[in-house]
Amino acid sequence: MTYIIPPISDSEAIESLPKFDKSVSLLCWAYNEQTIIGEFLDRAIILMDMSVQDYEIVLIDDGSTDNTLKIAQEYQRTNPRLKIYPNGRNMGVGISSRRAIQLASKEYLFWQTIDWCYDIGKLREFLEHLKSYDIVQGARRRPVNVQGKLVKPIAAIFQLFGIKHLTRRSDTVSKALVSVINYCLIRALFQVPVSDYQNVTFYPTKWIQSIEFEARSSFVNPEGIIKSYWNGMSIKEVAINFIARTQGEAKGTRINAIIASLWDIFRLWFKWVILNRRKYLSNGRVVRCD
Repeated sequence: MTYIIPPISDSEAIESLPKFDKSVSLLCWAYNEQTIIGEFLDRAIILMDMSVQDYEIVLIDDGSTDNTLKIAQEYQRTNPRLKIYPNGRNMGVGISSRRAIQLASKEYLFWQTIDWCYDIGKLREFLEHLKSYDIVQGARRRPVNVQGKLVKPIAAIFQLFGIKHLTRRSDTVSKALVSVINYCLIRALFQVPVSDYQNVTFYPTKWIQSIEFEARSSFVNPEGIIKSYWNGMSIKEVAINFIARTQGEAKGTRINAIIASLWDIFRLWFKWVILNRRKYLSNGRVVRCD
């Protein structure tokens, strides 16, 4: 049976939905996050218990040198649904996310950052969309309501760089600018019309495990979306807003991480687009936020 999803404002109706009857893997990766790993796991376990009948939490410890792994193992003793896989050394977000994907064992998967920077409080609602669409993609902004093929892209760019949007997109305006420029670059080079490439994404596990990932940086996330779209899949966007980090240190905008991501973007753009070595050739469709 497929349930009709209530309006976003009707939180009581959303909570009244039965638990999602398909199994789900929540993926995460952590590097030196001892100050927030406990809070993350508390949130993750409570939310998954409320939303899903059958789930697992796959945690990659990316070579932490503090007590991150020890704290997580203490949680594992009382919750066997938490599965921990340590990296022998710090490998970075790209390799850690690829490893987590391959270790997932449930029917669907998605990921959340350890600092809980994406608002997935309406998880149950997001999961329901998987019964109608191949992929569910989070977006930090709503589409631009402007008519005209020439005017709409210009208006979208102005909205992306507007101060109101920037202050809601990341912890600081400078980090938000990095995020927006990264988005504009990927959108221009790969022509995949989603509203956000670095957000929470819900996938059928078998599908994303079949993707031959080539990126080693944070471009892994956009790579999955790009190849899914090029494979003809339907993508439903949902509003998932950014939540500013209050503890610990964000590592995604360090200079070495930015350089690695840019290298992957241009290297794979040249291979897939310029050299036309795309494995998937049938464009999908994107359904915007309501």
